[in-house]
Amino acid sequence: MGFSVYIILVPMLMFLVIGLGSTKLSPRAAGIFGTLGLSVSAVLSYITAFRYFFAEGLQEGIYSSITAWSVEWLRFSDKLHIDMGVLLDPISVMMLVVITTVSLMVHIYSFGYMKGERGFQRYYAFLSLFSFSMLGLVVATNIFQMYIFWELVGASSYLLIGFYYTKPAAIAASKKAFIVTRFADLGFLIGILIISFCTGTFDFGLLTADNASLAVTSMAGGSFLGLSTATWAMTLLFMGAAGKSAMFPLHIWLPDAMEGPTPVSALIHAATMVVAGVYLVARMFPLYLFAAPDVLTLITYVGAFTALFAAIIAIRQTDIKRVLAFSTISQIAYMMVALGVSGMGGHAGEGYTASMFHLFTHAFFKALLFLGAGSVIHAVHSNEMEAMGGLRKYMPVTHWTFLIACLSIAGIPPFSGFFSKDEILSAAFSHDKVVFVVLLLVAGITAFYMFRLYYRIFWGAERQYEKHPHEAPSVMFIPLVFLALLSCLTGWIPFSHFISSDSVPYDLGINWWIAAGGILVSLIGIIMATRLYRRESDLPERIASRWAGFWNAAAHRFYIDQAWLFVTKKIIFRCISTPIAWFDRHVIDGAISGLGTGTEKLSGAIKGIQSGRIQTYAAVFVWGVIIIAVCVFIF
Repeated sequence: MGFSVYIILVPMLMFLVIGLGSTKLSPRAAGIFGTLGLSVSAVLSYITAFRYFFAEGLQEGIYSSITAWSVEWLRFSDKLHIDMGVLLDPISVMMLVVITTVSLMVHIYSFGYMKGERGFQRYYAFLSLFSFSMLGLVVATNIFQMYIFWELVGASSYLLIGFYYTKPAAIAASKKAFIVTRFADLGFLIGILIISFCTGTFDFGLLTADNASLAVTSMAGGSFLGLSTATWAMTLLFMGAAGKSAMFPLHIWLPDAMEGPTPVSALIHAATMVVAGVYLVARMFPLYLFAAPDVLTLITYVGAFTALFAAIIAIRQTDIKRVLAFSTISQIAYMMVALGVSGMGGHAGEGYTASMFHLFTHAFFKALLFLGAGSVIHAVHSNEMEAMGGLRKYMPVTHWTFLIACLSIAGIPPFSGFFSKDEILSAAFSHDKVVFVVLLLVAGITAFYMFRLYYRIFWGAERQYEKHPHEAPSVMFIPLVFLALLSCLTGWIPFSHFISSDSVPYDLGINWWIAAGGILVSLIGIIMATRLYRRESDLPERIASRWAGFWNAAAHRFYIDQAWLFVTKKIIFRCISTPIAWFDRHVIDGAISGLGTGTEKLSGAIKGIQSGRIQTYAAVFVWGVIIIAVCVFIF
């Protein structure tokens, strides 16, 4: 299936064509080029998925890994080299479908949402660059190729978040995202170097083969500060994953990244970039499971705390995009927990499959939520809930599609989120009851804050709008309808037949006792939101006044951003950056400057030796003869 390389190359070509020709291309032409390019990639992705899952991929009952295309890029030794290639296996093929589908919907939707915006051509060029980077990341044949595209994803997201470069908040948000994720990526890089030093390879196939036996044997015996080499390496890899997927305490960049255009939020912060960390842990899962199982425990508890922490903050947000941002953090943490509990005994594939299943379904209903929010913002010209209300009669398509997405993320059957969330709850119940209770609580909170958002936008008292609200144009609501359809249908896919930790298809049924508990908790959350927000009342304010301290802390994100600012300024800047800057300025620069100054003074002192004056040369000659004669006479 060598044609699959064009899934990546076409968006790269579109980036070059639109980017280099932006001054000559009209906005409409740039949008058409970008959308057609993604359409080609999407069609090729669907063909690849069909041929892989139903024809060429399944061999002797196991889905094999196929290197569809590969070329050597850098060679360090006979064994250690970096290739650029396309690896097709169940999770990479799944991600190709997810990325191209959501990206195509965003490209189409942006025709209406970004119409008339300055920099329309630049916007589509950046979209193509991001799609190319993300596609290159998921089909990487080795961990260093993944790291290269990982950094390209960070760079392209920086450009998209800061698209409104005349807006100070957007510039600050893009810098914040770039710096926080670069800090995490340093850990990722160090982890890569440790693994490659010990194993002598970057290749995923060699690293994960035979239950990661190469990593287990090559890293055995090594330790540092009481932890094994494998534990350090895999923890550092998780640090990179935590940065990209906004896990606590590296989550601070994601809510501010909502300063970018809303379609960008749907693409980057719902379906693609933020799941890169989950994908990395899934890709390296055999190493986590067999070489460093303790790190999976760390991942479990960090994920569980992040899911609850972000869900509580989401209750208090008033900006609709920030509600969805904290919802994304919580749902990504759900996926991390599913991967983490896979290392706690039982069938490892249960949590792994549940995580990938939720990644798949979440991509569509969260993209739908963001695009639906974009339609609302497009209609009322505000992000704040206070400026919204009673919009269901003005925006019926947006209303119904948004409701479908809310029901899906709340885990209400028969929508897709129910099936994937139930699998995660079942995996957690089998392996850690405390984590299960936390996730069950998060499910109820999720249903509450999503229907709080839904009711405050589409129900309640109608506001005094400056302009009469209206439904989004067809180029915007067609992607909404398509994503709503996927949110209804994708949960019915027998996912474990295609995705498992050992690539062996198996049946994963619904545990209806656990499912009933999840549904009940979600319904309680929905009923509470209905009681509080379906109609205007002072009940929410009266309840909030009883919990004023906690309520205000949640509104300020529990002051984690301020804590990071304090740590950055007081500790990192003063204790680390300032001494290093002094050493650089006075020692390094001083040594170089001193070398130049010393050379200048020495040359000034000895330049008379070559003055060209014969009398001077004769005097030196005579004195030389006298000194030599005296030395000979004495010694």
